[in-house]
Order: sequence, then structure tokens, then C-alpha cells
Amino acid sequence: MALTSFSIGRDTQLVVMGPGGRVDISHVTGFESHQLTSPVRINRLDGRQLGAELPKGWEGSFEAERGTSALDDFISTLEQAFYNGAGTQTGTMYQYITETDGSVSTYQFDGVVFKLASAGSWKGDSSVKQKLEFYATRKRRI
Repeated sequence: MALTSFSIGRDTQLVVMGPGGRVDISHVTGFESHQLTSPVRINRLDGRQLGAELPKGWEGSFEAERGTSALDDFISTLEQAFYNGAGTQTGTMYQYITETDGSVSTYQFDGVVFKLASAGSWKGDSSVKQKLEFYATRKRRI
């Protein structure tokens, strides 16, 4: 059941499926995604304007406090596969959102590629914050 009459951060759960299976990211503290589009604009001779936004995928990021080597291992495995001749490999992500009426909306991100934008800054008496960025070819409700 939702905690409020509007969505808050804890209303979502994220699952990352890499080429080798599920990636359990410890202590996710933030998630952001946004749609990419390519604009098309038409200026007709009669003065009427037409437009469209063509879907070009999704991108975003995860923020996490490092609790395990999961992200480091995941990216290391993808990188090693590339150098072994496997090319770039894609994964899948799922976002589960508990709606205010208690129902759950499920979205699947397809053709996902990942980049460890920050493996963390290691300082005494400070947590290690990591950032995983992604690009997905599309997002669909399932």
C-alpha cells in the first residue's frame, strides 16, 4: 500500500538484469530516468506548424552507497567480456512502482547498456558513494 496520496522515493523498487543475471545493488539511495526524443518540426506554406517528438530511448542513473562489490564486479565482467571479443552486452531493468491505490505498475527497460560513472571516493570515516548510469532503447509497461 502506498504511504501517501502521491508518489515518494520509497514507492519504487528496481531490478537490474545484466548478461550474467541479476545484479543486487546494495543501498540504492536514488534513481532517475528520462526519455530521449528527436524533434521534428514542419513549417507549412499556409503558416500552420506541425511537430512530433520521435522516441530515441531512455537514460538515467542509480546512486548507491557501496555495501558490496556488486557494481564493481558487474562493470568488470562487462569490460572483460568486451576485451574477450564478446562485444558490448545489453541487459534489462525493471521498475516496480506502488501506486497510491495500492496497485503496482511495472515497467521494463530493454537493451540497456551501463556505465559506472563513479566507482566512489574513498575517504576516512566517509561512506563510498557510487553512480551507475544507463541507456535503454525503450521503456514499456508490462
